Formats: sequence, structure tokens, C-alpha cells
Amino acid sequence: MTAHPFVKWVGGKSQLLKEIRIKYPSQIEKYCEPFVGGGAVLFDVLQKFQPKEVLINDINTELINAYTQIRDNREDLIFQLSEIQAVYQNHTTEENKEFFYEKRTRYNELKISGTEQENLEKAALFIFLNKTCFNGLYRVNSKGLFNVPFNNARNPLLCDEENLRECSRLLQNVKMTVGDYKQCSNFIDEKTFIYIDPPYRPLTQTAAFTSYSENEFGDKEQVELERFIEALSEKGTKILVSNSDPKNVNRKDDFFDELYKNFEIRRVFAARAINSNGKRRGAIKELLISNIASVF
Repeated sequence: MTAHPFVKWVGGKSQLLKEIRIKYPSQIEKYCEPFVGGGAVLFDVLQKFQPKEVLINDINTELINAYTQIRDNREDLIFQLSEIQAVYQNHTTEENKEFFYEKRTRYNELKISGTEQENLEKAALFIFLNKTCFNGLYRVNSKGLFNVPFNNARNPLLCDEENLRECSRLLQNVKMTVGDYKQCSNFIDEKTFIYIDPPYRPLTQTAAFTSYSENEFGDKEQVELERFIEALSEKGTKILVSNSDPKNVNRKDDFFDELYKNFEIRRVFAARAINSNGKRRGAIKELLISNIASVF
């Protein structure tokens, strides 16, 4: 089977894989994703190239915990998700709403004060909440507590056993770390292909609500990231970067065009459904920024 992301993630790249594949090198023996997110590109690369060395990283501790549990404790995780699914499928919508908020409270307890032995339960709850919360968002408040509401899903697939087993197989030799993207520097060299999918620059003030960690990623951080990318490019690393296109809302906004003027910038269309106003959901342009030459 073809493995796919085990969670829905804001800005997920499944729909853009065709465009992203254009920028893959002919061979990938060493691969890195400093902002792994839902992992659509990761699983695609793992299946197509079977790289010998892989490092994934994210600042979201709970996301990396979920990857770790899928890799190391697959069957136990499937068992816990199967139990949750059995309960959910036999409840009314109102009962499931109450069940959701009970599990959200439990998840936040584990997030704040859980032990290492409880990481498996926390990963199961992480996946459950992702499947049953509004739009698959991962959003936390100032205290770091997950606060996304219930989405009234009637029959979500909470335990996709076949996909979880395939994801686990692919992740067996993948190194995983939590923290700032810069800590990946020691792994990355001239033999590495790196895909960088940072928190997008918000197109509007209200778009910032999609943040999935307690850490802000503003224009200052975007500039710092570009310097990091410049340094990698200078040592021969093959690089592909995604980000939002400010020109969707302001044609005169050249922020990324100026910031990445030394790189190839390609605009591609992506359907995004994160806007709370349904009329504003639809295809918008995103940026693919690269130092890998190609002919379109």
C-alpha cells in the first residue's frame, strides 16, 4: 500500500506532491525535514527513494511523540486507538461530544505532567483529537493547552491499522528530534536533500490562529530562516522550501521575492480550507522556493 499522513495537518502537502516531486533530486540518499508536520513529503520520499539516512524534526513535542510511538510501539498504539474507536462508534453525537472533551482534558493533563510511560496513551489521544476536532487543527493557548473544539464527526476512521503499520515500517530507521530547526545543522551536508515547510507567513491577521505551538514565527523568524537556508545552499545542500504567497492579498507585497531573490521561486495553486469563512476557502497561490535547477 501507499503510506499517507496519519494526521490531518494545517498546510499539509498531499495535494501539492505532484508539484513538489518536480524538485526532487534524481537520487536521495540523505534526507532531512526540520518542520515535519503531517509528513506527506516525508512518506513520499521514504517510499520513492529509500534514503539511507533520515532526520525529521519539529518544535511540536506531541507530534514527534506520535511519530515515535508509531515507529516503536505500533501494535500497542493500534490497540489503544481501536478501543477508542469502538467506544466512539457506539455513542450518540452528544455522547461523543462529551467523550471528546473528557479525552481533551486527559490529553492536556498528560501534556503538562505526564510520565514517559504515558507517552503511548498521549499519542493515541493526539491522533484521536486530530480526527475529531475542528478542521484537524492543532492549536494551543498561552498555557500550552490544546483548545480546539469538537467537530461533530459522525464516523471518522480513528484507527487506520493498515496505514499505521505501513508508516511504522517506513519510519524504522528515521531519526527524530524535537526543537528548533537549527539543531538539524550537524546532520545536513552537501549530500542532503532538505525540505523546509515552516509555519507560513499569515496572509491576514486572523490567519495566525492556525499556530500549533507556543512559539511565534513572525517576519523576524522568516528572515533568520532564510539566512539558515543561504548557509546550507553555500555548502551544496539541495533545498526546497514552501511558504505562503503574500501576493494573494497584496500584489505589491514582495517580502519573499526579495528575501529569496537568490533562489528560484515558483508559484503553485493549493486548495486551502482553513478559513472560518467558507466563502473564502479555495485555491490560492503558494510558493516553492529552491536552489535545484529545473525546466517547467
